[in-house]
Amino acid sequence: WMVETVLRDLAASEPGWSLTALRYFNPVGAHPSGSMGEDPRGIPNNLMPFIAQVAVGRRPALQVFGNDYPTPDGTGLRDYIHVMDLAEGHLLACQKGHGRTGFHTYNLGRGKPLSVLEMLRAFEAACGRALPHVIEPRRAGDLAAYWADPSKALTELGWQARLDVDAMCDYTWRWQSNNPEGYQP
Repeated sequence: WMVETVLRDLAASEPGWSLTALRYFNPVGAHPSGSMGEDPRGIPNNLMPFIAQVAVGRRPALQVFGNDYPTPDGTGLRDYIHVMDLAEGHLLACQKGHGRTGFHTYNLGRGKPLSVLEMLRAFEAACGRALPHVIEPRRAGDLAAYWADPSKALTELGWQARLDVDAMCDYTWRWQSNNPEGYQP
C-alpha cells in the first residue's frame, strides 16, 4: 500500500509518467512443458510448492494451518492464479500502459477462492494418489478468506484468468515429478 501511495504521488507530481501496479496474491503452477517450475530454497512458505514436495517425498506431510475457519471446509480460502495467466496479465498491462500517463492499478486473480483442502484434493487428482496431511493450529494473522476482484482488469485490459485449478496442479506436478529435487546444477 505504501509503495502504491508513493507511485500515485509520483504520477501526480510528474504528469508525463505512466505507472501501473498489479496486485495478486497466490501465483502457482508451472510452464505447461514441465521445464520451468517453482523451486523454493528451504521449507516452502507457500501451499503449492509444499504440496508438490510432499507428493515427491521431499516432505513427510502437508501442514494445514487451521480447520476451524468460517468457511465451507474450515480451511482458509485464497485466490490462486496460474503463473501463465499472470504472465499474460503483465504483458497486457505493459501494452495498455505504454504511452498512457498516470497511475493505474489492477487486481489479477480468478476472483474465486479455493480452500487449502480443495487445493490438496486437486493436487491428489493430478498426482494420482492421496497425500498425507496434518491439521495444525491457525497461524497468527491469517485471514479466513481473501480474493481478488479482477473486473477492472477484464474491462480495461481485456484480461481474465483462463487456467483453472486442474491446470495449476497438473503443470506443477509435471514439473515437480520431472525434477523431484528441484533445479540441479
